[in-house]
Amino acid sequence: MKLTRRALPFVFSVAALPACAAEPVRVGTLRFGSVAWELDVMRAHKLDAAFALERVEFAAGQGSQVALQAGRVDVVLQDWLWVSRQRASGADWTFAPASAALGALVAPPASPVKGVADLAGRRLGVAGTPLDKSWLLLRAFASKTLRLDLEASVEKTFGPPPLLAQQLEAGRLDAVLTYWPFAARGEAQGLRPVLDMGDALAALEAAPGLPMLGYVFSEGWAARNRRALEGFLAASREARAILAASDAEWDRIAPLTGASGPAELAHLRDWYRRGIPGAWDPAMQRSAERLYDLFAAIGGPALVGPATHLAPGTFWRPE
Repeated sequence: MKLTRRALPFVFSVAALPACAAEPVRVGTLRFGSVAWELDVMRAHKLDAAFALERVEFAAGQGSQVALQAGRVDVVLQDWLWVSRQRASGADWTFAPASAALGALVAPPASPVKGVADLAGRRLGVAGTPLDKSWLLLRAFASKTLRLDLEASVEKTFGPPPLLAQQLEAGRLDAVLTYWPFAARGEAQGLRPVLDMGDALAALEAAPGLPMLGYVFSEGWAARNRRALEGFLAASREARAILAASDAEWDRIAPLTGASGPAELAHLRDWYRRGIPGAWDPAMQRSAERLYDLFAAIGGPALVGPATHLAPGTFWRPE
């Protein structure tokens, strides 16, 4: 049986800072997502003097995409695969790197899955859809390092991470490929890491710290709101630096993370910190171009649309 993610309606719950003359930046977030953590750090440390921050909360990531395309928010967190596909279809979205965090393949202690090779003939849960980047990355890793076709050799179940976690706990799955916050929570609860997708990227010779997620916005909006955008991106970097250095800050934002206790919070903190990207450099651009070609070959037009190569302008570069 395949579990599919239901399209949840997005929920507008706007939290704005006190009124000021600065240009607004409307940011779409998930309630327990890492963007919400960073925005709260910005607010608490008054990093937002150059812009008026408005947080718009959604029940699911698809809601934020719809809102961005409808002009109801200015910025969302998204991957550059989506940006490139949209640009190839005429959109002017562009991507500013924010996170190199990826998901992981995890399994219960007693699972027969000790490595990726053990997935053959097993029941695998995959967070998201058949076009999720972690699934494509795992397939590419297995093909290159093991000559294993996971698409043909595993019994796959796609669905939202919480439902897959329940299936795993009930013994109906042997392993789960899930997003990093759920991998962190699962590790805190005793799940065994099998493969971090960051290690899979390294095996595919990607540049260290290649960011996969970033803040996505319109080039047109960026041109009209340059000061606000640059202020927001600078504030996000400062917020990440605070979260990288201060355990006390994690204690303060603990309620926002949804962590069940100190152990789970510590795992979320450590996984988040590993995903903080370094400075962008030409090697990352080249890695992204190669990785896009690899994903395009695996995912085909259903993933990349008409663009077989990374669309120019996918990564935002201020002039």
